[in-house]
Amino acid sequence: MTVLIAGGGIAGLALGLTCHQIGLPFRIYETVSEIRPLGVGINLQPNAVRELFELGLEDGLSGIGVQTQEFGLFSKKGLEIWTEPRGKWAGYSWPQYSVHRGHLQMLLYKTLIERAGPDCIVTGQRATGFENTADGVTLHLRSATGEASSVTGSLLIGADGIHSAIRAQIAPGEGAPKWGGAVLWRGTALAKPFRTGATMVMIGHKTQRIVAYPISKPDPETGLAVINWIAELTYDPGAGWNKEDWNRVADINDFMPKFEGWTYDWLDFPALVAGADRVYEYPMVDRDPIGQWTVGKVSLMGDAAHAAYPVGSNGASQAIVDARKLGAAFLEHGASEDALQAYEAEMRPATAKIVLTNRGAGPDAVLQVVEDRCGGSFNHVNDVISQEELTAHAHKYKAIAGFAIDALNSQPSLIPEGARS
Repeated sequence: MTVLIAGGGIAGLALGLTCHQIGLPFRIYETVSEIRPLGVGINLQPNAVRELFELGLEDGLSGIGVQTQEFGLFSKKGLEIWTEPRGKWAGYSWPQYSVHRGHLQMLLYKTLIERAGPDCIVTGQRATGFENTADGVTLHLRSATGEASSVTGSLLIGADGIHSAIRAQIAPGEGAPKWGGAVLWRGTALAKPFRTGATMVMIGHKTQRIVAYPISKPDPETGLAVINWIAELTYDPGAGWNKEDWNRVADINDFMPKFEGWTYDWLDFPALVAGADRVYEYPMVDRDPIGQWTVGKVSLMGDAAHAAYPVGSNGASQAIVDARKLGAAFLEHGASEDALQAYEAEMRPATAKIVLTNRGAGPDAVLQVVEDRCGGSFNHVNDVISQEELTAHAHKYKAIAGFAIDALNSQPSLIPEGARS
């Protein structure tokens, strides 16, 4: 009855915690030899935070993150286009959190080890493929030294990221992730939080923009917090880029000349960049939705299933929701092919819509509308775009991404308290 999980990132760890919660045996196989806190800032929407709370992680999240209070869109001139409350300030029953991705992964990892024991995760083993059998499924692995091995279980879930070997076998010939021309530079720096002190902002337009938000509480003595920042520029996608170099340490001179004047009364972006110890470059890539996640006793979750542009603050959130949806399917159907089919029938169409929406109609799309209409300069934003248009766009994206306020607040728990498989 063991569920095999390929990948020990946020998706795989969340599924491991869910399997443990419902009493379903599992084992995670992770490529790296040591799980360490990598990455920079991410946001967890209330739909995912709810699931983490129901896994008993409320205190842990409070210790590593910031409850996001406000989200704002601003023109490149620093002029306010749209602001809205977030999390409990918006009326959700659960907060939104801004956290360091690595700190979240370590919280999930340490909690899982404490609950299920260290043997539940096998490190230093990369998934290379699978085979459905009459009795279950075989997962093929390769160690860092090149030694091949195989393990068997009742089901296999591919949580092995955007370069998933499990997906590659399900969708052969798909090729590399798609790059649409955008490149992100990301870093963190100590600075005083801006606006509410727990605000996330997007500034600029489609081809040139910045994002910034705090991912730690302010130091009580200095008032400084860790601010996560992103700079984004768009190039001709036909020109080529370092598309497979996902964590290249970058030179700020590669992008900062384009942002030298982006200093506002409440945010000094050049100073944020100058304060970073290290800056990483990421090509912004995704994958086309595919027509099938499940083959026999094997299915996909997280970025392996639905890698999307990181513009809606819901990549990690969706991975966590995937884990809980799988858990709910296991409760209803057992650890079976029927469970995987039920999970895919619900989640594949929904996440395909998110992937396609994030390519051009994500929550930041109104930035380009304003840029096109007035070049980012206006006396009052409603002279450029109506409040009705702004409100409709914000509500539409929340509904697509699965965190509309009333719908989420009224939804029953995916995993009822005490439920066992």
